[in-house]
Amino acid sequence: MKEYDFCVLFHPDLEMNIDPALNKVKKIIESNDGKILKEESEGKKRLAYTINGQDFAIYYYFRISVPAIAPAKISSAMNITDEALRYLIVKAEDHKVKPESRRKAKVSEETETPEEVQE
Repeated sequence: MKEYDFCVLFHPDLEMNIDPALNKVKKIIESNDGKILKEESEGKKRLAYTINGQDFAIYYYFRISVPAIAPAKISSAMNITDEALRYLIVKAEDHKVKPESRRKAKVSEETETPEEVQE
């Protein structure tokens, strides 16, 4: 099972009754053997550009754990979901520094020369 970040932009008219749309998305995730690890609502926000004639959307973020084949299945199910204006599924990244990145940082520090102070 791999972890993914899943962002859904819901239609702004669902603001008062978003529960059926959320349950639909959760059902799609769970039907693909997925687990919702974290759920976060950012509320209604203005979009950078209009989508389907809408200037606002309700933002929901999920951290999900699903098998490797599930994102494609979730994506195809979300394409026919009317409540969602847009969605995005990306592989979750650990925010740890990789050993290779540390090595590059150390080398760049050694190659830099300190500025000389004129007295």
